[in-house]
Amino acid sequence: MARRSAIQIEMTEGAIRILSGGHVLTIANSAPPPDADEDADFFIRLDDIDHWDAPDEEISIDIVELQAILEAIEEELERHGLSVTFE
Repeated sequence: MARRSAIQIEMTEGAIRILSGGHVLTIANSAPPPDADEDADFFIRLDDIDHWDAPDEEISIDIVELQAILEAIEEELERHGLSVTFE
């Protein structure tokens, strides 16, 4: 839980920036696939969340960090009345 509380989310024009433990991750809003059922405000491909941004691009994001990031994104977008779909 302490790791999750250290995550900060910044919303930018068309992207979400995650700050955690001195690392930065920028996730662009992707176009949903043509067969997507939901009309979410943000569509995030999980395959895009594997390494931190430079200069930490050699550091992998582990499953525990990924789960905390996804929860933090959902909570932040919900606070703004926005929805997100992860695929």
